[in-house]
Amino acid sequence: MARVVGADVWKKGWIAVVTVDGWIATIDAYDTVADLAAAEADAEVIAVDIPIGLPVAPPRAADAAARRFIGARSSSVFPTPPRDVLEFGTYKEALRFSRKRYGVGLTAQSYALRDRILETDAVARSDARVIEIHPEVTFRAIAGRPLGFSKRTWNGHSERRRLLSGAGLSLPDRLPDAVGVVPANDILDAAAGAWTAARYAAGEARTVPDEMPLPGFGEVIWY
Repeated sequence: MARVVGADVWKKGWIAVVTVDGWIATIDAYDTVADLAAAEADAEVIAVDIPIGLPVAPPRAADAAARRFIGARSSSVFPTPPRDVLEFGTYKEALRFSRKRYGVGLTAQSYALRDRILETDAVARSDARVIEIHPEVTFRAIAGRPLGFSKRTWNGHSERRRLLSGAGLSLPDRLPDAVGVVPANDILDAAAGAWTAARYAAGEARTVPDEMPLPGFGEVIWY
């Protein structure tokens, strides 16, 4: 039985949707991705919505390819900074360094993920089960077309839930109290990650960009 995990960051940690043979088994919240990986020791794949494989210099090829693939919703893909940019302790310092070293700025959204990116990078280096996904790439793949609405709108929420249901992932109408405080968008994104994780486990997943990088670089987004 293939047990896989899709995980998404939310403001207090991680939300994980676990599927077994394509059916949702559990939905749980974790403080760190290391906690998640330890709790799901039997999972074959852990697909996370966070960059893995930091670029030597911007831009990262996977980010550019994801934007092209997504189309209208491309703004949801934040540019991934190099490691030396993220190592600065404040956004102001990181922005100044990025401009001086690479000639480009740094979005506040990208820097806000700093701790989660570095945390995940450390786990992914020692756990080959951890792969990178982007929910909007996955939803685009499930739909077979660019999506029409932002996930933050009612229409967008409904569209994504219908897509998941059509792919066999029907989310429950009510979640446990400990998980129910997690925003609906993040639960939908984690479920999308589980869909990709199952495809990866089955050897059916694809990547953006299409060309795989050299071993050890990991700069691809799976779907």
